[in-house]
Amino acid sequence: MPKSKADSLLGRIFGLPGDSFLLRRPARRFWRRRVIARTCALIYALLAISPTWAQTSGAPPDQALVEQVTAAVLEALQQDGKILDQAIDRGIQRFLDRQKAAQAKAKAEQARVAEEKAKKVRRPSADRDHIRGNPDAKISLIEYSDFECPFCKRFHDTPKKLLETHGDQVNWIYRHFPLSFHNPNAQKEAEASECVAEIGGPDKFWLFTDAIYDRTRSGGKGFAIDKLAPLVTELGLDGNAFQECLDSGRKAERVAEDLKEGASIGISGTPGSVLLNNETGEVRLIQGARGQSAFDIAIRQLLSGRDTAKVQ
Repeated sequence: MPKSKADSLLGRIFGLPGDSFLLRRPARRFWRRRVIARTCALIYALLAISPTWAQTSGAPPDQALVEQVTAAVLEALQQDGKILDQAIDRGIQRFLDRQKAAQAKAKAEQARVAEEKAKKVRRPSADRDHIRGNPDAKISLIEYSDFECPFCKRFHDTPKKLLETHGDQVNWIYRHFPLSFHNPNAQKEAEASECVAEIGGPDKFWLFTDAIYDRTRSGGKGFAIDKLAPLVTELGLDGNAFQECLDSGRKAERVAEDLKEGASIGISGTPGSVLLNNETGEVRLIQGARGQSAFDIAIRQLLSGRDTAKVQ
């Protein structure tokens, strides 16, 4: 009989709780004692239904014989516990292998579902989006971000390096995803960036964005709202026009649109990035402040058309 089947049969006979048994040493000792006790009980039962006794008086088996056989079994198990230990170890390994396979399968399915949702990402538009790099690039890195997010602050230099590495093949699109627990600052800073774009154009938008990430301490109160106008003035824009725009609240709807769009395609935290092949529609969804190498791999896959080793 194959070892796996034998182990399973022993488990059923001795009442072992399946492949998950004995993952810890105390449990191993407990079940080892239980196996020995059940072995003795099984021997007694087998002797009790022996045909020889069944044909005689029906009296219980000779107690001395039972004790003799039990002692022999106990001695054998104590002298050579390797058989039981090996069966236990195989059970543990099967349990771990099955757990690992199940987790890998679940993760792959989650990734597949997430990327299906990410394919619905709104396509870049020069009239609507903030685009850094070549507007006609084959690959767009669409970042959903929060000015008060510490991970976004850490991540902010990565897209810059990607533009340097991949040149005109990649552009960077910034969309807003202010997290509620970072408000009101995150929301207001997002609205402020839109006011800057309205007053000063795309170059000023990116200067403002770089400045906020450089100076904020993050966490929701990293950059005071009353310091936004002085920063805008420092960047060479009309502070009064900026303040009027911010106070009006007219950019709140634009920020809310980005937030809603991001949530609809599976963005739940920041930074959340979608790498989009603008020609084929293929995407890679990368959550969190991953390093440049993860994006390099995904970009090469999208450029080559390969659909292997997806990065999450």
